[in-house]
Amino acid sequence: MTALDPATPLLEVRGLSKRFLHEGAQIEVLRHIDLTVHRGEQVAIVGQSGAGKSTLLHVLGTLDAPTGGEIKVAGQDVTQMNGRALAEFRNRTIGFMFQFHHLLPEFTALENAMMPLLMRRVRRNEARALAENWLERVGLSHRLTHRPGELSGGEQQRVALARALVGQPRLLMADEPTGNLDSRTSAGIHELFQSLTTEYGTAMLIVTHNAELARNLPRCLRMKDGGLVNGFEEGANP
Repeated sequence: MTALDPATPLLEVRGLSKRFLHEGAQIEVLRHIDLTVHRGEQVAIVGQSGAGKSTLLHVLGTLDAPTGGEIKVAGQDVTQMNGRALAEFRNRTIGFMFQFHHLLPEFTALENAMMPLLMRRVRRNEARALAENWLERVGLSHRLTHRPGELSGGEQQRVALARALVGQPRLLMADEPTGNLDSRTSAGIHELFQSLTTEYGTAMLIVTHNAELARNLPRCLRMKDGGLVNGFEEGANP
């Protein structure tokens, strides 16, 4: 992975828009969004359900194409990339933690966590060791051989987090990372996020309804009318 000039934003978004066609009408979900995130920044994104937060993560993470605008990740214009080149760039640069996990049911927790490394052809023994390390860091060293159907919702969530982090991505995108976790485990995940920025300079975009998590992150943005504004509404929760 090439070094990134410290002055270059890790994520730079200009004029981003996303529209969907629904029953013959154009629905504009994202409207002319500008956003800059630097190495090691932690950004919470809050807002009402249906405001477009998850859509924003999918578009920024190159899982969905924007209708308009420009997205640069680690200095690369990903709106000009497609196919295999985009998939390989995404695998090496961006980690995802989805709200609904998307674990592969036929594989164990360890195998699920190894998957991003195996896709980039990392040797199996090395991938296994790295996956075991991250599963231990999220508190699941005792669940390595269990399949998703044998895990609780919170445990599945932590497997998804380990999978997102196993490749040490420059940018982590997490959709409700503490949604199914108890307060103690949630606090541990927040501490892990802090250590990631210190150890690796990982930048994070975190969609959350967890007011405590959002308020403890250095920067908070709120989705309103398809755009991003700073902070919470006065007296409101995420």
